[in-house]
Amino acid sequence: MRGAAMSLKAAVSGLVIFLLSVSVVQGQDSWRVTYSSLQICAYKGSTVEMNCTFTYPERINRQVNSLQKTFWLRKDGFYYKDVETVSEYSGRVKNICDENKCTLRITNLRETDSTVYRFGFITNKSSYSGRPGVTLSVTDLQVKVSRPYKALLFQCLSGLSSQTSYIWFRNGHQIEHQTLYYYYPPEQLLQTDSYSCALSGHEKCPSPPVYAPKLPSVSVSPSAEIVEGSSVTLTCSSDANPAATFKWYKRNQTSKYLGEGAQLVFSSIKSSDSGEFSCKVENDLGKPTYKWISIDVKYAPKLPSVSVSPSAEIVEGSSVTLNCSSDANPAANYTWYKENGPLNLNPSNAGAQLVFSSVNSSASGEYYCEAENTLGRRTSKHISINVKWGGKSVAVAGTITVVLLVIVFLSVLVWIRQKRASNEPSEAEERQEHTEQGQPEEQEDLQYASIHFSKTQEPLYSNTRPARPPRRTEQQDVTEYAAVKFTRNSTAMRTRSKEPEEDPAALYSTVNKDDDLDRHCVHTLF
Repeated sequence: MRGAAMSLKAAVSGLVIFLLSVSVVQGQDSWRVTYSSLQICAYKGSTVEMNCTFTYPERINRQVNSLQKTFWLRKDGFYYKDVETVSEYSGRVKNICDENKCTLRITNLRETDSTVYRFGFITNKSSYSGRPGVTLSVTDLQVKVSRPYKALLFQCLSGLSSQTSYIWFRNGHQIEHQTLYYYYPPEQLLQTDSYSCALSGHEKCPSPPVYAPKLPSVSVSPSAEIVEGSSVTLTCSSDANPAATFKWYKRNQTSKYLGEGAQLVFSSIKSSDSGEFSCKVENDLGKPTYKWISIDVKYAPKLPSVSVSPSAEIVEGSSVTLNCSSDANPAANYTWYKENGPLNLNPSNAGAQLVFSSVNSSASGEYYCEAENTLGRRTSKHISINVKWGGKSVAVAGTITVVLLVIVFLSVLVWIRQKRASNEPSEAEERQEHTEQGQPEEQEDLQYASIHFSKTQEPLYSNTRPARPPRRTEQQDVTEYAAVKFTRNSTAMRTRSKEPEEDPAALYSTVNKDDDLDRHCVHTLF
């Protein structure tokens, strides 16, 4: 008992031990090691795991039996060595234990790793190793695939050049073929088919199977929100043997080729890089397989653009709309401002549009908008609106035009009257001459109105006398004279029935009275 324990301790420390029988028979008194598999076949360069469970008695001779150490031994000729102390396994082996379950993991397998492995453990009372152990076989067999003359050719490669007999498997089932090469029509190959080979007599240790790429998976890093300017990496992976090749495309009107490799890297991604990307995987077996992924690049608002509708002259009372737009992801929120003055909040100042349903002159000025999202904000350039007078101004302008036309008309009329008065002797003068010659009856046919404007603002007097029917039947018109006198120094106005001499300050206007119209038209000229 003591000798066996010392031998196991020596093995743990890296010393060589001989295959001696332990004093505790396997399974006796609850000492036991159970392996999940006694035969394991693995491939060169791969990773293998050997699993086991173990038990031991809680007490020996009424004393507590506690676990001290666990280990794995490697058979080397007639000796067993702790694999963790062998330099060939440095960095490639690891003993993983959880309570009474232990696993030996060996990575990057070599052909020299082919041997028998045993699990052992030490308690404070004894030591124990489980027999018979696990037999590991590492093979370098592999199937090479090529397509000469469009045919599908499989070749079984081995380090044993003297081997002449082979066994072929399709989807794990042996087929009747024993040569180094195996031809297969490519049109009969299915996407799910796999092929492997083995050396005759070693059917349970075939080569790794070859097969077409499985459905690829594509991941994006970082997996969180993608912001413009950050570094983004797309990674494509697919289970395939031989190893698959990867090609990247971006979907648009026609797929755009971006490059090869398992990764597509954007060192500083742009907003224009948003879209769908495809990873194409293929090898010599089967048809190419595609996987699509979408990326959405977030970015702050670009410089907003502003416009006004209608773009023609803006008339007071009309409807006017200001529009603001900015390229942003996520979509921007908009706020309107007025330069050098408060924004009339009658229209809403939030939103892509600022609407004036009935604009007035106070709305004239310069406006600008601000676009904002969670990543930033941008301010637009200024836009000016100038509100013109509407319908009222047109009416006023029309009225002014009419008044001006009337004034012009009256001025022309006055000029014509003055012209005629200056070129022809007035009938009033002729009447006066007739009166002086002793014809008093004609004087009664005349009416005089004398109006005098005084600077002293005293009352104005006007004397009129009704005209009598004309005595001459041959004369159809009765002439009436209106005399207007402007005197600066006179303090009163008087009415004269006779004037021995013509007053230079008097103006005369002739009015013709029709027989059918009993009215007088007096034009007073200033």
